Amino acid sequence: MSAARRGPAIRPRSRGDLRRARRPRAHSCWDHLYAAPLWPLHGANLGTLARTCDAVGACLTVPRFPWVPEALARGNTLRKPLCTHWTGDPLGWLVRQRERGVRIVGVELAEESVRLGDLPVAREPTVVVLGHEQSGIPPEALDLLDACVEIPMVGTGASLNVAVAGSLVLYRLAGLA
Repeated sequence: MSAARRGPAIRPRSRGDLRRARRPRAHSCWDHLYAAPLWPLHGANLGTLARTCDAVGACLTVPRFPWVPEALARGNTLRKPLCTHWTGDPLGWLVRQRERGVRIVGVELAEESVRLGDLPVAREPTVVVLGHEQSGIPPEALDLLDACVEIPMVGTGASLNVAVAGSLVLYRLAGLA
């Protein structure tokens, strides 16, 4: 193809361009979108989710397991404080969110699940509940969900890594995907 037929050259945005397009200051709590990996198994997933939360403007809610602070510190490659909420009682925390009128969406394979592509952008405060990497969301927590979202897969695996699945759903709910 000749140079005359090609479109305009692609110019990557500079760090300054990106900074000007984002929020003007750090937040203490956006109180709109939460990632809630309440039953984590692997610390690496928490670090990835923390980075995604920063990218989409979400807060992270995690359980008070002894290893969680170190996993978050290791995974926080931004080296800036993250909006992190702590809970010693995941089910109680979910109940309190429901009482506040927050929409609770679980990432789970269920008959009633909405496909990721059909999931609407969050227009109200929303919690994304992520279950245990092996056993999913506990049955007693499923009753607290307003909706479930499923990520369609073509391959042979049954599900995605918790951090990847959570990141996809957060981007969709934030209106960035």
